[in-house]
Amino acid sequence: MNNIGIVGAGNIGMAIAKGMVRQKHIDPSKLFLSRKRNGLLEEQKKIGFAITDNHTLVSKCDIIILAVLPSQAREVILDLKDLLISENKILVSVVSAVTIKELKEWSGKKSGVVRIMPNTATEYGASMTCIAGDEEQAVSLVKTLFDPLGQTLVIKEQLMPAATILAACGIAFFLRFIRAVSQGGIQIGFHAEEAGKIAAQTAMGAAELLMQTANHPETEIDRVTTPMGCTISGLNEMEHFGLSSAMIKGIVKSYSEISDLK
Repeated sequence: MNNIGIVGAGNIGMAIAKGMVRQKHIDPSKLFLSRKRNGLLEEQKKIGFAITDNHTLVSKCDIIILAVLPSQAREVILDLKDLLISENKILVSVVSAVTIKELKEWSGKKSGVVRIMPNTATEYGASMTCIAGDEEQAVSLVKTLFDPLGQTLVIKEQLMPAATILAACGIAFFLRFIRAVSQGGIQIGFHAEEAGKIAAQTAMGAAELLMQTANHPETEIDRVTTPMGCTISGLNEMEHFGLSSAMIKGIVKSYSEISDLK
């Protein structure tokens, strides 16, 4: 495995790095990390990651994952332009709202630029990572790199803002739902730790049902809703107070916010 560098090793950058190591995908010594304040990476250095500056990272790595904030992307890429321009280097951007066209213009690269949108579950091999690019070979390489970190899906670049909402923001949406379920569990008798564990495992089980069967959610819902039963009563009460509507509106609102960045 070639050296991989992560510029901007913050929350998502470190989730990717830890996921690659956890899945025995790469030795930490082959993972080069940098961020604006490298002092925050002392623990990662002790684990064996190679902590360095941006210029050294790009010079030593064949695959560079850019995980900085959108407002920082242009400045960072322009500073690294002379090193990135090599045709042998692949630039993989996790940055939302920055297009492949912009990445190529700023870096001077004519090829080897791919966009991805993973989520923080990469650390545990459970991410949904969407991938977009206009070069089949580069996209295939990046897909191979992220396949061990969960599920991957190659999409058109114009769908990247939507992928950001469903795959990245979606983690927070589902966590909030699990939190609400666990709070309900506390109210009906469980201790907080017990309710949280039951809610999280049940959510994971629901997702696994869909992944294994490829069924529509309603098919699996029908299997556990009996006439005049407690399940349908609870579902109807939730819908009466706007459960599905609130979720849809939240997703559309988040999408409008990311669209406004362009």
